Amino acid sequence: MVRYALLKKLAVNQAPGEFRMSSKGIFRLLFFGRLRDISHNIEENQAIKDEIRSIKDLTSWLDAKDPILGKELVKPFVLVSVNKNIVKNDYIISEGDEVAFLPPVTGG
Repeated sequence: MVRYALLKKLAVNQAPGEFRMSSKGIFRLLFFGRLRDISHNIEENQAIKDEIRSIKDLTSWLDAKDPILGKELVKPFVLVSVNKNIVKNDYIISEGDEVAFLPPVTGG
């Protein structure tokens, strides 16, 4: 009975679409502007995989998964933010990070 209660509690605390790996955590993946429009098949919550350590690795992984999105992500003016701070491609992704791809923005 205790085991059932524990499993039920864990299921309630897990967000829809979220998945976990045993030794690795998850990170949140966001796209803005036109990038959001073309990233419709990419899950928001991603497990940290062995092949994804840095932003550069993530961009390569996304390119393999969706070449149209990958082509947009490597454009020179697309910025990457981790936890609301602009980072470079060598930034190492950690459990709980929020990674956002930001297209160029114009305004007046």
